[in-house]
Amino acid sequence: MVRTPGAEGSEGSSRAQRFDARAFLKTVPDEPGVYRMIGADEQVLYVGKAKNLKRRVSSYFQRTQPSPRIAMMVAQIARVDITPTRSEAEALIVESNLIKRLAPRYNILFRDDKTYPYLCLSGHAFARLEYHRGAFQPGSRYFGPYPNAGAARESIHLLQKLFQLRTCEESVFRNRSRPCLLHQIKRCSAPCVGKITGEDYAATVRLAARFLDGRANEIIDDLSARMQAASERLDFEEAALCRDRIRGLQAVLHRQFVDSRRNEDVDILTAVEAEGLVCVNLAMVRAGRHLGDRPQFPSTQAGCSALDGLLAFVEQHYRHHGLPAKLLVEVPLEPVRAMLAEVGEVRCTLAHARQQGEKAWIEQARDNARLALQVRLQDAGRVRIRLEALRDALDLPELPLRVECFDISHTLGEATVASCVVCEDGVMKPSEYRRYNIAGITGGDDYAAMRQVLERRYGKMVAEEAVRPDLILIDGGKGQVGAARAILADVGLEGPQMIGVAKGEGRKPGLESLVFPDGREPLHLTPDHPALHLIQEIRDEAHRFAITGHRARRAKARIGSRLEDIPGIGATRRRKLLAGFGGLDGVRGATVEDLCRIDGISRKLAEQIYNALH
Repeated sequence: MVRTPGAEGSEGSSRAQRFDARAFLKTVPDEPGVYRMIGADEQVLYVGKAKNLKRRVSSYFQRTQPSPRIAMMVAQIARVDITPTRSEAEALIVESNLIKRLAPRYNILFRDDKTYPYLCLSGHAFARLEYHRGAFQPGSRYFGPYPNAGAARESIHLLQKLFQLRTCEESVFRNRSRPCLLHQIKRCSAPCVGKITGEDYAATVRLAARFLDGRANEIIDDLSARMQAASERLDFEEAALCRDRIRGLQAVLHRQFVDSRRNEDVDILTAVEAEGLVCVNLAMVRAGRHLGDRPQFPSTQAGCSALDGLLAFVEQHYRHHGLPAKLLVEVPLEPVRAMLAEVGEVRCTLAHARQQGEKAWIEQARDNARLALQVRLQDAGRVRIRLEALRDALDLPELPLRVECFDISHTLGEATVASCVVCEDGVMKPSEYRRYNIAGITGGDDYAAMRQVLERRYGKMVAEEAVRPDLILIDGGKGQVGAARAILADVGLEGPQMIGVAKGEGRKPGLESLVFPDGREPLHLTPDHPALHLIQEIRDEAHRFAITGHRARRAKARIGSRLEDIPGIGATRRRKLLAGFGGLDGVRGATVEDLCRIDGISRKLAEQIYNALH
C-alpha cells in the first residue's frame, strides 16, 4: 500500500488545504489497483478501483468536477492511499471487500446486479430452455440480461409457443415414459419420448437462438423458403408447421409495445431526484422489443445527485453485463463515456435521444422512474408513521430502528427450529434472517428452545460487539418473556426493550396482547393501530421463516430415514435414487422396472425398495 506524502497537521481543514495533489500524482503508477480517499479524521471517504490508477485518481483533481458531490468530497481529502494490484479483476475483488468493511460515506451502492435474470439454452443433447440467475456454466448459451423476472418468464412462454422447446428438469426428462401436458397443449415437442428427432430438435434450438439474438426477420425468410420447398415436395405437414411459426413470429413482431423498426439492442438510462432520494431507471430494448424497465435506488444517498447515481450505476452494472449496441442517456455524455472507459472498452454508441422513437423510450423511462420514486417516498412516509406509533405505544425513548423477532416451530417436539428475523428502518431484511436447529432439549420444551437460541444469538453478539437491536419481540406470552429476560441478563445484553406478542382469543389477528417483562399490565392495541400492524408483520414473518425451516428439517429427516432403513441402500444409492426420480415421491411412484434402471440397483434390491415404500 502507498500513502500520500505529507498531509500532516492537527486541524482537518488545514490538512485538506495542504494536500499537495500535484506532488502526490507524480508517485502514482500507471497500473490497475484500488485507491482510498481519507479525510482529516482518518475516516475513509471513498473507495474506488481503476485499471489505470494514475489516470483515474488524477481525474478527481481537475479544475472542474462533474458534480458538487465530488467537489465536496475532494475538498475533504487529507490523504490518498493506493494499493496496486496484478490485474483489474483483482482490483475489483479488493474494492468490493473494502467497501463492505469500511462503508465509505461517498460510495453510492446499488443492489447486487448479478441477480438480473437470463434465459439459458442448456448444453444437453436436447437443449433445455430455462430461467437462470447466478454464475454461467460452460457449454450453455445465455441470453439477457432481462430487467425483471416477469420479462424473462414472458419470453419463455413466447418461445414455448413458437418453438416448443422443453423446459423440464433433466431428471424428469430422462425418466418420462409418455408426453406431458405441455406437449398436449402444443408447448413442447416431447423429445423425451421421441416425438421429434434429434436433428429436427437441434434445428429448432438454432432458430430459437437466432430469435433471441434479434434475427427474427432472417428466421421468417428461412421459414418461408422451407415452407415453399415443403409444399413443392408435397410435405404439407412440414409446410403447415412452418406457416404456423411464421404467423406466430409476425404476431409477436406486430404487437410490440414500442417497436423500433430495427432489430437493435438499446439500454435507456434515466435518473430523477426528489426530496433527497435518487432513482435510476434502466429500460431494455432487445432486438427491437421493449422488455420493460427496472428502477434502482442507491443504498447510500449522502449528497447523491441524479448524475452521481447514474454514473455509479453505469460503473456497477456494466462490470458484470455486456454493453448493448447503443446506450441512450439524458445527462451530459462525457462523464458517462469516461465511466464506461473505466469499466472496459467502449463498444457501444453513447448518445442522446434524437429520433421520435428514442425520445418516446426516454420519456417512458423517465415517467416510470418518477412513479417508482413517488411510491418509495410514500412507503417511507408510511414506515415513519408506523415506527413513531410503535415508539409511542411502547413508550420507547427513541424510534425502534432495528427490531429482531424470535419464534419456535416443531411438530410434537420433532425437528425443533428457531427463527430470528430482522426489521431495519421499518423494512424486513431477509439477508439478516437466521435459523437455529435446536438440539439437546426435551421435545416440546419451548422455554429451553428459546433459551438456546437467545444464548446463541446474543452471547455471540455481546462477545463481538455487533450491532444490537433496539427492540426484541418474542412470539409468546408471560412465561416465554420472563424466561427470555433472564437469558438476556445472563449473557449480559442490556439496553434493548423486549415485549412478548401473545395470541388473542381464537388466534384472531387484532386481538394480540403485548406482554412486558417488568410485570406491567398487557397492552391491547386497536386492530387498526399502525404499531400493531408493524408488529403483526414482523411476527408473521418470524413464524413463516420458522415453520418453513422446520418443515424442511422434518422432511429431510423422514426422507433419509425411509430409504436408510432399507438394507443395501447407502448414501450413494440413496442420492442416485432421489436424483433419478426427483425426490422421495418419485421413488415411491416408480415400478420395480423403473427402479432397475438406476445404476447400482439390482432387481432384487428394487423389489426390496418397492416393498419397503409400499
